[in-house]
Amino acid sequence: MAGSISAEDIQKVRDATDIVAFIGERSPVKQKGRDFWCCCPLHNEKTPSFKIDPALQLWHCFGCGEGGDVFDFVMKTEGLSFPEAVRRLADRAHIEIEETESGRPRIGMDVKNRLKAVCEATEQFYHTQLMRSTIPVAQDARAYLAARDLGGSVPKTWQLGFAPGNGALVTHLRSLGFTNAEMEQANVAVKAKSGNQMRDRFYNRIMFPIHDISGECIAFGGRVIGQGEPKYLNSQETPIFHKSEVLFGLDKAKASMAASGVAIVTEGYTDVIALHEAGVQNVVATLGTALTMRHIRVLSRHAQKRIVYLFDGDEAGQRAADRALGFIDDSMTPEAGRTRIELVAVTLPDNLDPADFVKQRGVEALQALIDSAVPLVQYGIDRRIAQHDLSHAEGRTRAAKEALEILAPIKDSLLAKDYARQIAGRVRMEEADALEVLASLKPPRQARDEQNTQEIHQPLPKRQQRFSPQEKNRRRLEAQLLALFAKRCDLALSSVSALAQIQWHDPVHAQIAEVFLEQLSLNPQISSAALVGATTSVISVAGSILTTSLGNQGESDDVPDEDRVLFLVDELTIGDTEEAIADLRAQLAQPSQLPNDEYDLLYMTVAAMQKDLIAKKATRKML
Repeated sequence: MAGSISAEDIQKVRDATDIVAFIGERSPVKQKGRDFWCCCPLHNEKTPSFKIDPALQLWHCFGCGEGGDVFDFVMKTEGLSFPEAVRRLADRAHIEIEETESGRPRIGMDVKNRLKAVCEATEQFYHTQLMRSTIPVAQDARAYLAARDLGGSVPKTWQLGFAPGNGALVTHLRSLGFTNAEMEQANVAVKAKSGNQMRDRFYNRIMFPIHDISGECIAFGGRVIGQGEPKYLNSQETPIFHKSEVLFGLDKAKASMAASGVAIVTEGYTDVIALHEAGVQNVVATLGTALTMRHIRVLSRHAQKRIVYLFDGDEAGQRAADRALGFIDDSMTPEAGRTRIELVAVTLPDNLDPADFVKQRGVEALQALIDSAVPLVQYGIDRRIAQHDLSHAEGRTRAAKEALEILAPIKDSLLAKDYARQIAGRVRMEEADALEVLASLKPPRQARDEQNTQEIHQPLPKRQQRFSPQEKNRRRLEAQLLALFAKRCDLALSSVSALAQIQWHDPVHAQIAEVFLEQLSLNPQISSAALVGATTSVISVAGSILTTSLGNQGESDDVPDEDRVLFLVDELTIGDTEEAIADLRAQLAQPSQLPNDEYDLLYMTVAAMQKDLIAKKATRKML
């Protein structure tokens, strides 16, 4: 069920991950009795309704109804598929999992750790060169940083460095026992064009080490000293560095993001450092790429309220702003529910960058500007309309066309229709005409990084909402039994005949029962977390159903699970028998449709079933 990841490796990762500790990294947990509670990370709430059972390694939120195992938590909070969630937790636990990707062996943790060691040694070497080297170019590097208020304690805090080039780094790393292949794979050195000699990738540059979320060095960015192209040079993609996922400064900004609920995204290393040093510490920067959905997922783990895209006022900043408009999609609409992304944007005035703005106008002015940021959709519309002269018809027509085009990715949402009406008012256009243009737009093909990720979950099943009270009660009992079996796998194992024979009214419940039977046959000793995890990897909504037993929900604590299972099985089988009798009686009500011998046999069958039903009701387990 996890694609190319073995069940053994999945279990290794599960065993190595304590669900209480992991969820506690995201939301403060408090112990009550043997269980732990916290405010749900999936929806805004002030009173904790999110329960974690450390014995079962399962969780359930009684506010939003979601639940599952630790893999489900990662999938729901970070928008990952099941294999991605396994890999995420495997990396966290330093577990090497065996799998293949695109026909090639996956890079193991031992290789990744060696590459991180290369980067750490490189970081230390560069920092030493910046602080101690007496060559003129190193002195120029120190002067550059000092002139931009990045001297003093800043180089040490951020481990800034200087790359001298001339093979100095290669020589140093070789002395530490690193191979040419490791240096090349970490992208701190490259092969010379002629021969197999290695040369330093970075030279005569101020170096900005790039760290992962835990603070380990995984890559570098370098700014040329003096004239030269490119002005900024980043590490290329490596097994430990992916530009579309990594944000500069996140290891230092995550605590402030969690406290404020807000993340600020800028365009450069120096912007991040300058703002942090000025006291604005919830700031990160992309690394030569536009903001991606993977960046958003990473940020949303730490910033619960909103993400602010802060654009420079210069021409390059405005080009970045135009690129950001391509990021608009239905995740920004109210219809997205709790997965909605609150992405807002603002442009710094007077061609200033964040560092210069804070230096000239102060932190309070920057905070006021950030507070005034508007939703990215509104930001894009304002930009498009401002580019045209609305005093004549041609300008208004072009403004309307370009502003409405921004809404193409969300054209079917109520939000888009509301914005279309606003655009109509601003450009003196009939609302009906604006809505007609909106309806005719073709949404652009999305080329985002996660499109190639294979999603193994089934789509959310369409579930009936209008049922009679009897049918609602029936489905409630089904869900209770399945949740109890998830909690007590031993009782599920002893009740496999009931699992197989009950006529499940809810098709999702029927699917869950099938997975239960399969998993119990494969592993009779399966744990609750493994059973729930295996089921939710096939049926995406199963987690919320199967974890409801983590709370009593008004039921008496002193009723043993064994007695409750007997009661539920009796109730459901009695219901099945009553329905079967009703179906047969309907056939008996039309005797002319049946031959005499079949009618007699059917009559006898109904009589026998009725007798069994009376006996079953008389002996059924009551709570």
